[in-house]
Amino acid sequence: MKKILIVDDEFDMRQLLRLYLQQESYLVEDAEDGRKACDKIEKDDFDLIILDVMMPIMDGWKTLKNIRGISEVPVIMLTAKGSVQDKVTGLTIGADDYLVKPFDEAELMARVKALLRRAQSNFKNDEVLKYKGLVLNLSAREVTYQGSIIHLTQTEFDLLRVFIEHMGKVLTREQLVELIWGIEFMGEDRTVDSHIKNLREKLKAAGIDHSLVKTVWGIGYKVE
Repeated sequence: MKKILIVDDEFDMRQLLRLYLQQESYLVEDAEDGRKACDKIEKDDFDLIILDVMMPIMDGWKTLKNIRGISEVPVIMLTAKGSVQDKVTGLTIGADDYLVKPFDEAELMARVKALLRRAQSNFKNDEVLKYKGLVLNLSAREVTYQGSIIHLTQTEFDLLRVFIEHMGKVLTREQLVELIWGIEFMGEDRTVDSHIKNLREKLKAAGIDHSLVKTVWGIGYKVE
């Protein structure tokens, strides 16, 4: 059974999310602030985290940064702010998806199931992909370059995998969304740009040519 952590300072919201998730037979734990959430994540393994942005003590942005320091667990951000910049901020820090309050139960559950399905399919895949010194272990979800580990989020890892699997082919944003999130994804395809920016920065920090993932203007992206 999949275990999901809800992080939100509002008791009623935690209870509502718990109800939705338990109806789908997920194991659920919750935390009322970012500090308690990070303590739980250090002590236990979770398959997914639903994280609110506007919280006292430690807001969602800072909590996400701390989470990414200890875990690559998939994270869905909940925000009352619907601006593009807020969405970009969450994706840049390392969120895998976002949802604006108030949200529909069906949409939330579709996103939860999509992220969990991606993680499960990747876990079952034992292949290893190699490209110009990069080694992707698909079962361990681990990327190394010249023997050193590159820490990627689930979405960044999936992007790199898809590019290498489709080497030489230009992929549009719409194709990347379908390959990674699935056709049920209800976000914006510009979400891809934020994740690719993060991926490029991490590859560059590891000593890899920043142009590994090339922009094909007006179309999309590709790896030669």
